Amino acid sequence: MPNTQQRCGPGTFPYVIRSGDTYYNLAIRYNTTVDAIIRANPGVDPNRLFIGQVICIPTATPPPQPCPTLRIGSRGASVIELQRLLLAHGFNPGPIDGIFGNQTQAAVMAFQRSRGLVVDGIVGIQTWTALGVNCGTPPPPTCPPGSQPYTIRAGDTLYTLAIRFNTTVEAIMRINPGIDPNNLQIGQVICIPR
Repeated sequence: MPNTQQRCGPGTFPYVIRSGDTYYNLAIRYNTTVDAIIRANPGVDPNRLFIGQVICIPTATPPPQPCPTLRIGSRGASVIELQRLLLAHGFNPGPIDGIFGNQTQAAVMAFQRSRGLVVDGIVGIQTWTALGVNCGTPPPPTCPPGSQPYTIRAGDTLYTLAIRFNTTVEAIMRINPGIDPNNLQIGQVICIPR
């Protein structure tokens, strides 16, 4: 029988499950994490939510590691989320069981290959971002006059951007203090001089 009378503790509020709700889409909607929702609802099976069931949604989440690095042998809710995302993108990870095994690794590698990423079977920020997860990258910078924002894509380097935008690597570095030219992340926003 679904729980329709849920008392929510401090730092959470009650939410009534509707058709199509998952912990993942609720986490996105309420700016929290799947793990935080699981912790706020002990005894609730996230794979068996019922329409009309009341769960608790955290209002403030401690800064989690939003995109943990996952590889063969990893286990837990983050692996379940990875497996669901892979399946949603058309890559079969095998059973959605929270265990990063050979089938999940093969699906990760096929996904990475399809997106032009490094095919290593390890899920890091670039793979999470390509799967559509916001890894808590800082908000886009406000670019100074005479420059424009640019979102890093697979294969971008400061050298190729300098050529594409008719500028120099040095000029890009000057306008983006603190960026690591050897560690550009897909989805990262930088400023490009005009």
